[in-house]
Amino acid sequence: MTQNLQIHNNLKETYKDIYTQEALDALSFLSPFNSDIKKIMKERIERRNKRKNSKLRIQFLDQDSKIDGTDISVRDARSGNFEGKPVPKDLQMQWIQGTGPAAKPNAPLNSSIRNVAYALLSGADGWMFDGEDALGQIDSMSLDNQRNLKLAISRSPVFLEVAETVSKEMNKWANGFFGHPIVSDWEKQLDFTTIIFRARGLHLDDRHIIDQNGVGMAASIVDLTLYVVNNYKALQARGSSIVLYLPKIQTAAEAALWNKLMSALENHLNLETGTIRVYVLIEQLEATYQLMEIRAALGKHFVGFNTGRWDYINSVSDAMSWDGDFVNPNIESITMTYGYMRNYEDRVRRAVNTPDKSGNYALWQGGMEPNIPVGSKEGVTSSMEKALKGGQREQNEGASGKWVAHWKMVHIIRPVWEKVGEPNQLGRKFPELTHTVEDSNGLLELEDAPRTINGARNLISVALQYGNAFGQGMQAAALKPADFFGNDNVLYLMEDMATGEIRVSILWEWIHKNAIITEDDPDSKVKKGHAFSIGLFESLLEEEYQKLLKAGNKDVHDDSKATTLPISKEIVRTYVLTKQKLPWFIDLLNINLNNSDLKEAKSRIEKYTNAFLKDGTRITENLDF
Repeated sequence: MTQNLQIHNNLKETYKDIYTQEALDALSFLSPFNSDIKKIMKERIERRNKRKNSKLRIQFLDQDSKIDGTDISVRDARSGNFEGKPVPKDLQMQWIQGTGPAAKPNAPLNSSIRNVAYALLSGADGWMFDGEDALGQIDSMSLDNQRNLKLAISRSPVFLEVAETVSKEMNKWANGFFGHPIVSDWEKQLDFTTIIFRARGLHLDDRHIIDQNGVGMAASIVDLTLYVVNNYKALQARGSSIVLYLPKIQTAAEAALWNKLMSALENHLNLETGTIRVYVLIEQLEATYQLMEIRAALGKHFVGFNTGRWDYINSVSDAMSWDGDFVNPNIESITMTYGYMRNYEDRVRRAVNTPDKSGNYALWQGGMEPNIPVGSKEGVTSSMEKALKGGQREQNEGASGKWVAHWKMVHIIRPVWEKVGEPNQLGRKFPELTHTVEDSNGLLELEDAPRTINGARNLISVALQYGNAFGQGMQAAALKPADFFGNDNVLYLMEDMATGEIRVSILWEWIHKNAIITEDDPDSKVKKGHAFSIGLFESLLEEEYQKLLKAGNKDVHDDSKATTLPISKEIVRTYVLTKQKLPWFIDLLNINLNNSDLKEAKSRIEKYTNAFLKDGTRITENLDF
C-alpha cells in the first residue's frame, strides 16, 4: 500500500518507530490530497499576482457566495449558522501556552528530548510543540521532533529519566529567581500541560517524502499524519485531546481543505469526526477578512484563534507590496495597539465570541511574549514589567490566555490570569462582527511612527543572524541586534521564522517604495527626508555583516562565519533587492539547508528566483533528494 511513496535515504529504517506501518498506510491513504494542496497553493500565488497587477486590495467575500470546498454560504458562516463543537475540558483553561520545538539540532536523544521535559514541567497550561517556524529542518530534525514527542507522550523510560533531572535544574533556577521551587512533584506535573502540535503550513514541502508522481509531499500531510497516528491512542488513553495549531491559512477554502484532510484521517483511523481539534493562527491578512468563514469551514474541528505579531505584519507588507504609498515604520513601532494591528485583534475577538448554531463559542489565545529573563537585573526588571503589561492588556481585551517563547516566562506571566481566576473568556460580549468598507480600511490603517537608520540596522542585523541560525538548524534562536551584543540591559528575544520574514519584507518595502527616513542619523550622516536607497542598504548590510564576523562565539558561532553566515547574507541581499517581491523568505533558506558552499547557494538562489519571476513557480522540494 505504501509503494506509491518514496522516502529519502534509509530514513524508513532508521526512523521505523515513526514510519510505522500504520503511519505509512495513513500517509499513502492521504497522498491524493497532495495534488489538491499544490493546486490551492498555485491559486494563492495567482490571487497574489492578480491583486498586484490590478492594484487591488483584499476584499470581503460576497455574502451570497458559498465557501469553496463546502456547501456553507458566506451569509450562514457570518451569522453562526454552521455546526461546531464545545471546547474540550482540557482546553477550557489555557492561561499560558508555551511554544518551542521538541528537538535540538545535532544532539543525542537524551539531550534533544530535554526540550519536551522543560515544556511539560514548566507549569504552562498548554505547550505548542512546533513542527514549523521554530523547528530546524536540517538533516532529519522533523523526524527527531516526532520521535521525542512520541517518547514523551508514551512516558518512555528515557524521557522519564531526563524529566527527573530537568526538574531539579528548573527548581535550582527558580529558587534563585523567585526564591522558591516551581516543580513540587515532577511525575504529577507532567500530566498538567496539554500537548499541542503545530504542523507545517500548506505552503511547505516535507524534505523526506515524494509522492507517486515524483512530487514533494506537502509537509502538512506528513506532520498531521505522523503526529496523530503515532500518538492518538496514548493521548486518548490518558483522557487528553488531540490538538493541533494550523499555521499560515489565508482563506476559508484552505481551511476547508484542512478540514477534509483531517476528516479523512479520522475516518481512516475509525475516529469520530471532530476528534482532532485545532486552533488557527491568524497570521495572514487575507484570513482576517474571512474569520467566520474559516471557523465554519473547520466545523467540529475548530476550537479557537490565536493572534500574533511578526507573521501578521509580514503578511500585510506582502499583500500591499504593490502600493507605493503603503510603507511600514520601524518594526519596533508596530505593536499590537498600532493601527492595523489593533483592528485585526478586535476582529478576532469578535469572531470567536460569535456563537455557532448550537451556541458554542470559541477561544482567543493572545500573542507571543518573546522575552527571556536572562540579563542584567535592570534589563530583566524592565523587560518583565513590559511583558506583564502586555499580558494584562490582552487579558483586559478578552484573550483567554497568551503564549510565551521560553519556559522561564510561564510563572512570570501566568499570574495575570490567575488573579482574575476565570478559566476563559468564552462568550464575553463584543460588538457584532461587521464587514464594511470602514472595517476593510481599518485592517490597513497606518499611523505616524519613526523610520530610522538604527531601525534599518536592527532589521538587517537580525535578518542576517536569523538566516545564519536557520542554516545551523536553529529555527528558534535567542537574538538581538549586533549593536547590543555585550549589553546585558538589552535582553535577547526568542525569535523564529517570522523574525526573518518580517525583517526582509520591511527592508524590501523601504527600498522599492523609496521610504523616507524620519530622523537625522549622526553616525551615517543620513539626514531626515533622505530616501532609503539601494546604495544605503548595501552600505548598511556590509557594516552589519562585518559586526557579525567580529562578534564572539556566544553571539555568532565561529564555525558559521565562513559557511552559513555568508549564505544568509546572499539570501537577505537577493530577497531585498529583487524588484518583484518574493513570496517567502523561508523558500530561499529551505533550498539551502545542509549546504554550506556559497557558490552552490548562489546557484540555488538564482534557480529559485528565475523560476518565480518567470511564471510564479516556487521551488519547495528538497534539492538534495
